[in-house]
Amino acid sequence: MNLLQRFSDAFLKDINLGVLLINLDYQLADISDRACQMLALEREHILNKSLDDIFATVPSQHQLVQRSLLNGAIVRNHAVSWTNNQERFDLLLDSSVLKDSQGNIVGAYVIFKDVTNMRSLEQMVQRSDRLAMIGQIAAGTAHEIRNPLTSIKGFLQVFRRAFGERDMCKEQNFTDVMLEEIDRINALVNEFLLLSKPRHVAYEPILVSEVLRGMVPIIHNEAILYNVQLHYEASCHVPEVIADNELLKQVFLNVCKNGIEAMPDGGVLTISERVDTIERNVCVDIHDTGSGIPMFVIDKIFDPFFTTKDTGTGLGLSVCQRIIHDMGGTIRVGSKGFGTTFTISIPYT
Repeated sequence: MNLLQRFSDAFLKDINLGVLLINLDYQLADISDRACQMLALEREHILNKSLDDIFATVPSQHQLVQRSLLNGAIVRNHAVSWTNNQERFDLLLDSSVLKDSQGNIVGAYVIFKDVTNMRSLEQMVQRSDRLAMIGQIAAGTAHEIRNPLTSIKGFLQVFRRAFGERDMCKEQNFTDVMLEEIDRINALVNEFLLLSKPRHVAYEPILVSEVLRGMVPIIHNEAILYNVQLHYEASCHVPEVIADNELLKQVFLNVCKNGIEAMPDGGVLTISERVDTIERNVCVDIHDTGSGIPMFVIDKIFDPFFTTKDTGTGLGLSVCQRIIHDMGGTIRVGSKGFGTTFTISIPYT
């Protein structure tokens, strides 16, 4: 085996890039290990098969490879998104043809790199800037909003009691509605203040398993209200992470509650733990069997004030992402039309 052949074999096996080699019959001649991982494909089942068959379930406009590639079409730094059954990847793709010594096309190649972490980091920086600005505004205006609300709420409670004493049920119902709306405004102000207050954070070594075990009864009670079954899959020998116990609870509760509410007709919420020894992260996967998140929405769910709920503020996931980011971790989401999985990853010591 010559040096070039050794390099070629090592390149496909060891390189941290997705590589597809395609022959003139539009069949997959070879594929790198990393491409198999990202595309959720098994090498022995796809080699020498037509790419039309391999990606038969993917709409033509979303396929990584087009037949026009064999006609000489060249692609450079093309950004695409790909979702397999577990994860969503942001990819940067290059493709071109392979020619023999006479200049005849003998095949083509596609090379793609996973830039998900870079894109996520860029988005988190942008969101952090927006959250910081919102926090500054909130800190300056919260008291100015709360003071008149307190007075209005006090007088409405007096009116409500007076209406009750005079059996003025209709008017009493009106005051109930107004009091509920005032409580909603107060809740929104409180969420604003979460962004502005550098509350006392107690980072210490904790076991994620213990945090989850303590929360399972709370999540179970919430699930019962929506006819949702809760499955908790613990993992053995999960290492400690450096985190704030209460903030971690807030994140898990928020994500689980979103998952439960995504299944109004019932379903299954699965919470599973695992250890990623390659990235040295403790990971918690929270999966629901709801209708999934549309692709045009999934990029926006961590944006401040973006919500698909009628009564949501759009700050819950933004706050969760900032909490996990401050712990050195990440929150990622994957959805492919048959449920959604949030993966919370926190580095372990």
